[in-house]
Amino acid sequence: MTDHLIDISESGAVLSLENGLLAIRPSGQPKQLVPLGDIAALVTSHRDVVFTQSLLAALGSSGVTLICCDERHHPASMLLPVDCHYSQVERFRAQAAAKLPVKKRIWQEIVRAKLEMQGNVLRLLNGDDAGLPQLAGRVRSGDPANLEATGAQRYWPRLFSDSSFRRGNEDDKRNAMLNYGYAVLRAVTARAVCASGLHPSFGVNHRNRYNAFCLADDLMEPARPLIDYRVAELCRDWRPDQWELNKTAKLALLAAVAGRYESNGEERTLFDITARRAQCLAAVLVGEKRSMDCEAIGIA
Repeated sequence: MTDHLIDISESGAVLSLENGLLAIRPSGQPKQLVPLGDIAALVTSHRDVVFTQSLLAALGSSGVTLICCDERHHPASMLLPVDCHYSQVERFRAQAAAKLPVKKRIWQEIVRAKLEMQGNVLRLLNGDDAGLPQLAGRVRSGDPANLEATGAQRYWPRLFSDSSFRRGNEDDKRNAMLNYGYAVLRAVTARAVCASGLHPSFGVNHRNRYNAFCLADDLMEPARPLIDYRVAELCRDWRPDQWELNKTAKLALLAAVAGRYESNGEERTLFDITARRAQCLAAVLVGEKRSMDCEAIGIA
């Protein structure tokens, strides 16, 4: 699978199925045909995008994730395939029955990898990792000391060299860029979770009753800094009045998700890294492995 990411936000379009291919008919532009097997995720945010029922069914059966965004380019819905793995029911049961110590051990690995990644990003941007890799070494099972939050307090002010930055500020255009990148990353992760035979709703740490993708949100945590790094680069290159989720920013963020990174001594796509992590997570939950082998991803 080539794992293309397609974003349709600049103009309206009619999307349909034509001879097993995705047919994109943008308003006033020539038709484009894309093999479904080449697509990892399809992101739409323009109000005048129209889908046919046959295409929606084909996207699901081909393992393509569809993300529909609102007018602010925030994800409003996600379409995922419902049957992706030969032992899906068995894995659902093991996932639901997983003991708390197992979940805590998984979360420990995830937090450690996330803190190491955040430190790597800060070192690349500023030459100083803020002690986050050392903090990662102190994370215990379940992160009872909430060192993830301690790391965030060090990380965010340094990422943009701005002590006033707050993730919850919707008026800050940097957050719009981060949210868009996270939405695509979440879709890729949810796809990998389903392909491994796990249910995206049964998280190991995230437990929001209104969140249908708790496990995807758990598993994507170590990869979030890849999005942060690309947004920080964009903000360094642009003046503050140019910070905007425009076409250039979207292409840069899609490139970050579609890029190749170092993992376990090999260069791999993020799709492959995420898929392998989901498979390792499934093996831990069913008792075949003790560790996810979740290491920080290397940025070239």
